[in-house]
Amino acid sequence: MTAQILVEKKKLEKPPLTIHTLGDRVLRQSAKRVSSVDTEIRQLVREMLQTMYSADGIGLAAPQVGVHKQVIVIDCEPDNPAAPPLVMINPTIKSSSSQLCILQEGCLSIPGVYLEVKRPEVIEVSYRDEFGRPQTLKAQDLLSKVIQHEIDHLKGVLFVDRVENKLALNEELVKQKFSPKAVKSI
Repeated sequence: MTAQILVEKKKLEKPPLTIHTLGDRVLRQSAKRVSSVDTEIRQLVREMLQTMYSADGIGLAAPQVGVHKQVIVIDCEPDNPAAPPLVMINPTIKSSSSQLCILQEGCLSIPGVYLEVKRPEVIEVSYRDEFGRPQTLKAQDLLSKVIQHEIDHLKGVLFVDRVENKLALNEELVKQKFSPKAVKSI
């Protein structure tokens, strides 16, 4: 099932929402479950998509824009107008493979920092779509990584918390003018 909320995949001069960056306390708070998927939530989704495309992202979680709700938007094909984005409300990982894979990750909340993170290769996730309908999705490869990365945001966890190479992590953070003290290793 794909999103029915359509926004143009383009950069806006003034995106509707502001993306918070590493060090902002809002990124460390847990998001609350959405009790009902209504027009307000769909408007949030629309604005999150516009903000994500404007920042050249492929995933965005509501806490990154200061909204503490379990809402994420993903589009692994932002350059393909025919590929609809994925909207996940109250996503929960139901199962994950024992196979792990290492992929380089970045984050709109930590611009310029790209580091390797180890995550399960395949996951099964249940969620509600933008109409509140229950959905289940089995994801692998890039989509699996993006979903896990965004679900982490809902728990106040950032990808840098999962980086095992602390030397590279500190180096990259300092280079991009972020404080290594903002990392909460898992």
